[in-house]
Amino acid sequence: MPDAVVIGAGPNGLVAANLLADAGWSVEVLEAQPEPGGAVRSDRGVHPDFVSDLFSAFYPLAAASPVVAGLELEEDGLSWSRAPRVLAHPLPDGRCAVLEQGAAHTAAGLDSFAAGDGAAWLGLCATWNRLGPDILGALFTPFPPVRSAVRAAARLRAAGGLRLARSLLLPVRRLGEEEFRGEAGRLLLAGNALHADLGPEAAGSGGYGWLMSMLGQTYGFPVPVGGAGAFTGALVRRLERHGGVVRCGERVSEIVVRGGRAVGVRTAKGEAVPATRALLADVSAPALFGELIDARHLPGRVLDDLRRFQWDFATFKVDWALDGPVPWTAGEASTAGTVHLADGVDGLTRFAAQIATGRVPDRPFLLVGQMTTADATRSPAGTESAWAYTHVPHRIKGDAGEDALTGRWDRREQEIMADRVENEIERWAPGFRSLIRSRRLLAPPTLEAMDANLHGGAINGGTAAAHQQLVFRPMPGTGRPETPVEGLFLASASAHPGGGVHGAPGANAARAALRGRDRRSRSVRLPWKVRAGQSIEG
Repeated sequence: MPDAVVIGAGPNGLVAANLLADAGWSVEVLEAQPEPGGAVRSDRGVHPDFVSDLFSAFYPLAAASPVVAGLELEEDGLSWSRAPRVLAHPLPDGRCAVLEQGAAHTAAGLDSFAAGDGAAWLGLCATWNRLGPDILGALFTPFPPVRSAVRAAARLRAAGGLRLARSLLLPVRRLGEEEFRGEAGRLLLAGNALHADLGPEAAGSGGYGWLMSMLGQTYGFPVPVGGAGAFTGALVRRLERHGGVVRCGERVSEIVVRGGRAVGVRTAKGEAVPATRALLADVSAPALFGELIDARHLPGRVLDDLRRFQWDFATFKVDWALDGPVPWTAGEASTAGTVHLADGVDGLTRFAAQIATGRVPDRPFLLVGQMTTADATRSPAGTESAWAYTHVPHRIKGDAGEDALTGRWDRREQEIMADRVENEIERWAPGFRSLIRSRRLLAPPTLEAMDANLHGGAINGGTAAAHQQLVFRPMPGTGRPETPVEGLFLASASAHPGGGVHGAPGANAARAALRGRDRRSRSVRLPWKVRAGQSIEG
């Protein structure tokens, strides 16, 4: 009987399992999919000669995460690679906003758009240098992050106090207008805010855009050499070295509760798997509280709050094997790992408004990944392994384009949407479509089928908006991995601090489980026993 059972072998589940194993616990991880990784996987499904990342691809939060650093995954084969430039956003006039690897280089580029914008960028960087470590400390520790918050408050006063706090709470459009005279700096902030589901007019999107921009400026947007699956492979190897077990193809159908305490799980195959100390769930909050636990074990307010849980945007993604580099009109984009495509901040606002009103965008904002540019091992020399994703509404009321897309996402609708994505790239890179050797389409239902945590194609574990962060994540009054069921901990991106590959929700859950164990005696009196051939209810 393992000390702990972890439901889900995504990055958070594997981080949690590793930390528990480091503490001497026996750990068993149960994963529904045929392979581990959750949204951190890669394959050769687009073309045998090309490595493609199925979901996530660039990992600035992993590079910044003390949780990931503490695991020392390099000892288990993980290595990182970066593109020459971090991020590029072409403009319709042929110029390009560029996030370079050095702040001085980024500032020089911004000055070419408007004199003084370089100094404004360096000012944002200086603020990050003062506050960044404590902000990251607050992000990667359980809520409330008392020590980091105290230090950050002291430094916040020194950095301008309420004026700076106001800036970080601004919509990113307004923050960009206050900081920059030219469009390039505004685009870098606004495009990075839309890495979450925060449009240019959303309160707090300025702070998020600044955070992502500063992470990119400080750490770059690194990728695992050999594909996203290399990150997962290192986590699994490390866990197995410490005695942990990962079992794939084992979908958990129920969490068994006795006397108010989680005591084990039942799989879809009918197997009973007990846990003598703790259960950690790397699953979404709606799945945990709405599906895996019988409602009679939960306070009524949990189910009521669960009905108000908000997902982030749905996602549509296309992977390509290209016969050559993307022929960008703006040459700087050719050396960037990530490229944003939209007609300025107004184009981003238009895109976000179409999603908010339930319409499929006719001119989708695209995040484009040039993976061979970032890691030469991804495809043969002279070619490019690339992808692009955009967002669409969960509930589609209509199509802002002319194709009458309905959200059925059958093959016809997938092909139409993929063509729409490719036509948008063609605007900025004429000749792009002639380079396509093969492509793969990942519509919202496909993404969910490949990883149940990506509900309807939502990739952030729930909205990043302020009303579902900190003490409101995943529901009001929580903000921590503990649940109403003793011995059960939420370890997914639905928990604080939310989405991204950084391991913090898993680490927070593991530490909470270990603290809970320390508060109890070392010998646990089980409320039930399992004998050979007996079910978990026994």
